Amino acid sequence: MPTFTAHDGITLHYTDHGEGTPILCLSGLTRNGQDFNYVAPHLADHRVIRLDYRGRGKSDWADPATYQIANEARDVLDLLDHLGLEQTAILGTSRGGLIAMVLAAIAHDRLTGVCLNDIGPELDPRGLDVIMNYIGKNPSQKTWADAAAIRGDIMRGFANVPLSRWQDEVRTLFHQTPDGLHITYDPALADAVAAAGAQPAPDLWPLFDALAGLPICAIRGANSDLLSAQTLADMRKRRPDMITATVPDRAHIPFLDEPEALDALQKWTALL
Repeated sequence: MPTFTAHDGITLHYTDHGEGTPILCLSGLTRNGQDFNYVAPHLADHRVIRLDYRGRGKSDWADPATYQIANEARDVLDLLDHLGLEQTAILGTSRGGLIAMVLAAIAHDRLTGVCLNDIGPELDPRGLDVIMNYIGKNPSQKTWADAAAIRGDIMRGFANVPLSRWQDEVRTLFHQTPDGLHITYDPALADAVAAAGAQPAPDLWPLFDALAGLPICAIRGANSDLLSAQTLADMRKRRPDMITATVPDRAHIPFLDEPEALDALQKWTALL
């Protein structure tokens, strides 16, 4: 199992497959590298690297106070140094996109491009409320089968998703134990997110502007409750060259193997 030691001594897990232009895949807040299982086969011409953040997936749990974007951005730089990579593109889903924007501000020369999956410099409060309602909690369902059976109902804004896809997803999100399903991340992440939310919301537009000079792409679920259509339009005004896609029948977040997402990714990777 490939691991490296971060700046504060904890062990973090990653995967590294393929050859070609490197693309580092950074997942959503409570997710891990398996988030990119569906898009990875479509990036076969690239070196695809996936990181499990501290406290998520197969990485060590850490002091919850370190579950912050700034620390996670530093973990990314530690990984690049561990791999001997001077530069990489980043495909960032949700929180991963926020980390990518921070890296553009503090380590712009390490990036060759950024694709933002359903995230931008303004976060819709509706989506933040949804996150706070589930983060850190084990589901009430006792088995993967039970969780998959209702996932299509609870994932509002998604349509035309086969049951097999939900079956795959719940197996990445939860461990099945004799006591029921358990989340695959440190429950204390909820405390860290709540503490961050108690602070005044920062202006993230300067971080988006830090992407200047890099090929960028933004993919939005048509029914997203975190990235609004207006915010995507405002991003496009600032970066008319930004590749964009809106994926029908998807909310937060697209799986990235939808035709609209793949078309945008193909255009973006051609610029790396």
